[in-house]
Amino acid sequence: MQAHQTDFSSGNVYRNIIEVAVPMILAQLLNLLYNVVDRIYIGRIPEVGTTALTGVGLCFPIISLITAFTYLYGNGGAPLCSMERGKGNDEEAEHLMGNAFTLLIGTGIVLTIIGLIFYKPILYLFGASDDTFPYAGSYIRIYLLGTVFVMVSVGMNPFINSQGFGNTGMISVLIGAVLNIILDPMFIFVLNLGVRGAAIATIISQFCSAVWVLVFLTGKRAVLHLKWSCMRLQWKRVLRIISLGVSSFIMAFTNSLVQVVCNATLQVYGGDIYVGVMTVLNSVRDICTLPVMGITNGASPVMSFNYGEGAYEKVRKAIRFLTILCVTYTFAAWGTLRLFPEPFIRIFNHSPELIAKGVPALHIYFFGFCFMALQFTGQSVFLALGKAKKATFFSLLRKAFIVVPLTILLPKIGNLGVDGVFWAEPISNLIGGCASFFTMCATVLPELKHEKAR
Repeated sequence: MQAHQTDFSSGNVYRNIIEVAVPMILAQLLNLLYNVVDRIYIGRIPEVGTTALTGVGLCFPIISLITAFTYLYGNGGAPLCSMERGKGNDEEAEHLMGNAFTLLIGTGIVLTIIGLIFYKPILYLFGASDDTFPYAGSYIRIYLLGTVFVMVSVGMNPFINSQGFGNTGMISVLIGAVLNIILDPMFIFVLNLGVRGAAIATIISQFCSAVWVLVFLTGKRAVLHLKWSCMRLQWKRVLRIISLGVSSFIMAFTNSLVQVVCNATLQVYGGDIYVGVMTVLNSVRDICTLPVMGITNGASPVMSFNYGEGAYEKVRKAIRFLTILCVTYTFAAWGTLRLFPEPFIRIFNHSPELIAKGVPALHIYFFGFCFMALQFTGQSVFLALGKAKKATFFSLLRKAFIVVPLTILLPKIGNLGVDGVFWAEPISNLIGGCASFFTMCATVLPELKHEKAR
């Protein structure tokens, strides 16, 4: 099968973004199924579904930490590859990709060992109770064994997309997602393995996806090839990758931190049931932010390539188009959630108690959801254009400096209790999103205009 490649240097920039973004959105949808399908099936395990779902939710910070390192190398290396390709320097692009691959493998092995040794105290630190730990422990023990597969499949896929092969990148996710959908009910219900079955299904699926990615990147169809000669770490390249990827790392790492603080605070003010509610809300958020992530990830290689090539007007057009798409979608998503909150919760659990507590929490948590689009847009532009310091700062601002303090403080103000935890999210979206977006407008757009005039 001939892989379709989008040529970022020619044609309409809007069309180029759509050509990459559509398969990226589908890929994000399929990638989401890795996690969401597990939660859907786990929430329906007879008699223990709610407790099991809460237990698996306690594993999210660990999974987010693994994701953080994956983004550090994948999202750090792929834009650099696009920029080097835009300059016509394919050899350097291949070395960057090879170094990123080595970093993913090495870090994956280290995280697996550390996780298997310390998972029990970590889960209790993250808010596990004696009721939920058996489910959390059973899930994460097995999931950790597939850490390398997860990091390779997710971390190397951006290098396929950065070459313009959006459809191929989508297929790599499709393979794993379809397998996960098929294997989950078999392992969970037919073989009666419960949460262990969900974890087994996930790592088998990620293994198959990783194999597909490596086969493509080492094959003839790729523009940039994964070669042994390019895998030897060179610190100059490693520092370039990490410097650019650190903002994505911080976004995912601070997401892990927020989950820990939220779960621990909710355990104090509301108990296991509210930890379960937060697990469901995080899952709904994953679904609703998926198109935004697909759009920004689709626009990123287009902006990076044209920035490297010096086509600054195309970059400006891409930023405007990206902003319009993201803001329009998030307004529509917010309205849908306001009108139909209960069906979104029922996707994951039918418990009357969880639904009763979850609906008002959802209304708070997603209030002003459109401001999240500004955060995604600003962050995406900074990352695509190699502006690592700004991307890193705004990653830290929203999560570490706004969400975490508010999560701790708001429950103590005016007897807000658990509602205070949920209010931290929309407040941070407003402040962090506006700060990131308007800083981007004030710094990047004038720079592009100036460079074009030179």
